[in-house]
Amino acid sequence: MRLVLFGRTGQVATEVQRRLPEGVALEVLGREEADFARPTDVFNAARSLQADAVINAVAYTAVDKAETETDLAETVNGASVTALARACAETGTPLVHISTDYVFAGDGTRVWEPDDPTHPLGAYGRSKLIGEEGIRDSGARHAILRTSWVFSAHGANFVKTMLRLGAEREELRIVADQIGGPTPAAAIADACLTLARGLSEGRDGGTYHFSGRPDASWADFAREIFGQAELPTRVIDIPTTEYPTPARRPLNSRMDCTSIEAEFGVARPDWKAGLRDVLAELGAER
Repeated sequence: MRLVLFGRTGQVATEVQRRLPEGVALEVLGREEADFARPTDVFNAARSLQADAVINAVAYTAVDKAETETDLAETVNGASVTALARACAETGTPLVHISTDYVFAGDGTRVWEPDDPTHPLGAYGRSKLIGEEGIRDSGARHAILRTSWVFSAHGANFVKTMLRLGAEREELRIVADQIGGPTPAAAIADACLTLARGLSEGRDGGTYHFSGRPDASWADFAREIFGQAELPTRVIDIPTTEYPTPARRPLNSRMDCTSIEAEFGVARPDWKAGLRDVLAELGAER
């Protein structure tokens, strides 16, 4: 199987390259080959490819900055993703794309199902929803993978931030009323590779949810990080109202991940086990 990966250095893109199965050839396109700030360039790059499937791991992910860089966020996450999907439709190449829990309003307490109505709270979520809709409208065979709270040993993420702050402070106040599934980037990469193979073999796609289990709050996540890292930092639970940010976050990011397991055999990953792997890698790098 021959795959093309858009994205070179992000958390998931890095893991796709590291976890490529035997017998799979991979071509990686970074910003130099396809700048997602330029939708036409993305379309032209994608239209010239020969692949069994495409994985898109490029995204504008600065949630708060998106409130003031809305045009850029909508170009990267919306217009360029739509251009990529149209090129894939033209060439008949299946597309796997990573989206987010932020397309939902995050109200209530029940799990979000893939076909639930969307209602983003901020510019980032709206930009990702534009990309989703562009893919569906393009006619390309696709799998949209909504995920949440991504972490790994590389890039900027909550785990690395907590390790840095935990080494500096005795106590941290962490939001406890936002609930979701922390998700190892390695598990997302494996899911994308499985979806890509399935689509290349003629399987139907659609929109899927994929997040780590069990669901937890950011405060729960932080406690587990400090516990596994053997840091004595105390975590004080606070509500979102005590930690204002430019962009509103969904309080409820619980997602129903049953369809991806039923259709592709991809089960929710144990994020605590994934955290152990990440901490071991970070320790080996020191």
